[in-house]
Amino acid sequence: MLGNLLKPEFDALIAAKDWDALREAFSEMDPADVAEVIEDLPADESGIIFRLLPRDTAALVFEYLPPHQQTEIVGTLGREQLKNLLDEMAPDDRTRLLEELPAEVTKRLLTSLSPEELKVARNLLGYPEKSAGRYMTPEYLTIPGNLTAGEALAYVRSHGQGRETIHVLYIVDEKGRLLDDVRLASLVLADPNTKATDIHDRQLVSIPATADREEFISMFEKYDRVALPVTDSQGVLVGIITVDDVLDAAEEEATEDIQRIGGMEALEAPYLDIGIAGMLRKRVGWLTVLFVGQMFTATAMAYYQDAIAQAVFLSAFVPLIISSGGNSGSQATSLIIRALAVRDVELKDWWKVAAREIASGIALGLFLGLLGFLRILMWPQHEIIYGPHYMWVGLAVGLSVVGVVMFGTLCGSMLPFLLRRLGLDPATASAPFVATLVDVTGVVIYFTVVTLILTGRAL
Repeated sequence: MLGNLLKPEFDALIAAKDWDALREAFSEMDPADVAEVIEDLPADESGIIFRLLPRDTAALVFEYLPPHQQTEIVGTLGREQLKNLLDEMAPDDRTRLLEELPAEVTKRLLTSLSPEELKVARNLLGYPEKSAGRYMTPEYLTIPGNLTAGEALAYVRSHGQGRETIHVLYIVDEKGRLLDDVRLASLVLADPNTKATDIHDRQLVSIPATADREEFISMFEKYDRVALPVTDSQGVLVGIITVDDVLDAAEEEATEDIQRIGGMEALEAPYLDIGIAGMLRKRVGWLTVLFVGQMFTATAMAYYQDAIAQAVFLSAFVPLIISSGGNSGSQATSLIIRALAVRDVELKDWWKVAAREIASGIALGLFLGLLGFLRILMWPQHEIIYGPHYMWVGLAVGLSVVGVVMFGTLCGSMLPFLLRRLGLDPATASAPFVATLVDVTGVVIYFTVVTLILTGRAL
């Protein structure tokens, strides 16, 4: 309100270009009132006045301005002033600014930042975490769609300095919408009078800014490109992702998957950068789940304590049985998680995988079960240790291994499919989780087989 009342006086100072008097007057006013004074001024005048304000005051005034005025002021500021403005603005207002600015203005703003500041700005752009918008760079070269090949080459010579890559050029219309892309080599070899838009050397492929990391990594693998353009919902080119960015993203994705397979949450930062408290938070959740799961193993053992009391030697084979199931399950889940990640298998292939793993589980179980049977048969003093029915004990152990290994491979292979079907990351079907699940069922399978075979003999 005060700004509107004093507006005629400020208009006179502006007309007289009395910048010192304006600076002194603004220093005593609230930022909201200063915003009222410059709100309706032309872009060139508001930009000049904005430069008179101290850095912290300028950021506060900027936050009170309407979006269209903010856009106009950004267009008048230099690189250093843009950096200062972003540094001083509150994070939520900075995010809103970057989201509401036109794509071309956003690109200019991003190019004014250092690599470290660019990383921060990406995080504030409002794009989902791990999306293409977080990895794109604004250092690319566009050419107008009305140029010929010869004119486009001249344009590249005059505008290509400092770009991250000019191997691929992006053709846009007057509104910044992506029309096509063309390789520099194709442009060089084309007739100079051919329109750039008529040079069709390959299919145009673009990435939505909201595409997740796994999606744009797979697009690079599929189309074998060194760079892909990133567009917003209106088809406006807002950045590009280059192959070096994809390598970084793929490394991050693989690191997170490996950490999850190990039975913990992804660290999302280098190991030594995570504090002890943060490390505990990342690891305690799954450890708690696994610990509770192992309690069911103890419960299952307690249920069969009568059988164990009658033949104490039966408990000696429990670690052998459950480790065989856990190891086979861990193998299977690791294989299927990777196969899903590289698209060797799809969700619709679950039944094929199930059939293969059942067959593999039976074959592996028969081999390991035979080893267990022979171990009992060939152990010195087997009659004294296992009693006169040691052959039946060996058979019970062998068949138990077959059942547990088959269940472990089937469970380990199907869990990633189930998680993917539920929209979750298959990597969370970690080897420790599968091993814990198989431990419980392994005890039940073992003592069920033992009870059926040894009742009336050793029991």
